[in-house]
Formats: sequence, C-alpha cells, structure tokens
Amino acid sequence: MSAPERIPPRGVTSDGRISATELLAEGELTVRGQVREASNAVLYCSVSYEGREAACVYKPVAGERPLWDFPDGTLAQREVAAYEVSEATGWGLVPPTVLRDGPYGQGMCQLWIEGVPGSELLALVDGEEAGEGWKAVGFAEVGDGGTALLVHADDRRLRRLAVLDAVINNADRKGGHLLPAAEDRLYGIDHGVTFNVENKLRTLLWGWAGEPLTDEAVGVLKRLRDTLGDGGALAAKLSCLITAAELDATRERVAALLRTGRHPEPSGQWPAIPWPPV
Repeated sequence: MSAPERIPPRGVTSDGRISATELLAEGELTVRGQVREASNAVLYCSVSYEGREAACVYKPVAGERPLWDFPDGTLAQREVAAYEVSEATGWGLVPPTVLRDGPYGQGMCQLWIEGVPGSELLALVDGEEAGEGWKAVGFAEVGDGGTALLVHADDRRLRRLAVLDAVINNADRKGGHLLPAAEDRLYGIDHGVTFNVENKLRTLLWGWAGEPLTDEAVGVLKRLRDTLGDGGALAAKLSCLITAAELDATRERVAALLRTGRHPEPSGQWPAIPWPPV
C-alpha cells in the first residue's frame, strides 16, 4: 500500500495524483479486520481507487454506542468536523477524514497512520519538577500506593494540538490518541466526543494551562474566527456536521481564546484528565 502521509490531503497534484480525501470518499472499501479494544465499532480496511490504495479506519454509525451527553448527530460527524477545523488551522493535525457509505452503512473513514516508535511524548517522573523539555500535568497514582508526576513533552506539535483541542472542546485527549509519524509529523485521532456546547475539555495536554498563546496560535485563531463567521467556508462545512448551537459554541471558544490570549485552564467542575489516560 502507498504510505498514507505521502498522499496529498486535498485536491489533485500537478502530476494528476488523487488526494487522500478523494481516495477515501470514492474508493472501494474492503474490511480487513477489527480493532477489538475500541469501545465502538472500528474496522481496519483497505481503500482503492484509480490505481491508488491505502489503509484506513472505518467507523460505521451503526456501531456507535449512544452517549447521554452527546445526544445530537453522530460520533462520525464529529470526527469529520474535527478534521475540517484541523485543516482550517493549516497544522494538519488530524488525518484525512471523510463521511461516506461503507459495507455497514454511513460512517467515518480516516486514513490509517503508521506511528513511528521512539518519540516519547508522555512520561511519569519522580519528584515535583517536570525537568527540562517537559511540562507538568499532575500527580498520578502508581503501584504500591505511590505517586509520580505525569509530564508531557514541551513540543511545538503538542502545543498546537492543545489549541486545536480547546477549539473543538475535546473531551477525550488520551495518550493513545497521539501518533508521531514520519517526517516529524504528529497526528491526533479519535475525535468523536467533541464540539459539545458545554465545556467538556478533558486532556493530558494541560502543561501550558494559563500560559500566553504563541503568536502563531493567535494568528491561526484569528483566521478561524473569520472562516467561522456567517458565510465563512468553515462555517458552511461544519453546519452540515454539527448543530447550530454547537457551531455558535465553537465560535465563542475561539473568541474566548483570543480575548484571554492564554491557554485554557481546568474548570474544576469535573475531572480534567480523561480516564483511562492512555
């Protein structure tokens, strides 16, 4: 199969190659296996179209378990909405994702990303200081009743992802959802529980909480504000995927980030870190 990260995400290149989204949307899906540990149906597939082939994940809506606090729309739609916001940032943090029909009905189809081992993004350390190159998240219980400090890398890619998660209101940013990939890329996956009207941000990426946003992030948020406005391209795409109230809440989160100029902090109203954290 072709290496996923070498397929252009959108459009057609000058040499006529199809994009990843076209491949995912138009290609023939063949189920190869199932990811057993997932809480919802996750099928590992191949997708082929006009001589191109790649691996992908297909999550049919029929395999979703209902969630009381996400009663509107589907998890698949939210996954696609997260991809659209990621693309609008220009950071490319979510693998190409489309909504399409498949062997088990409509669902989300996302390009499979092969993780690259050896890139340590999370760790447990002794003591109360994160150490150089790391950001503290909080203390975690370890074996025999002890505690250790949970830290994540002070990494520009992770910091961008923390901003994206704040915009989409990600309620489940776990360590296992972080995929370091080839060419120094980092992807985040599993965005089904996002875009809630209420503040649901739960993440392992709290290391920058309360710190000023980077100039780069402020510039990206300003562009998001514009494209999320009435008549904006991103607003038009999201309006087909999430509710009007959720779209308004997304606009307000972007506006709030620009007003404060800082990374959000835990609300204190519920656990700030997802469980299990990985």
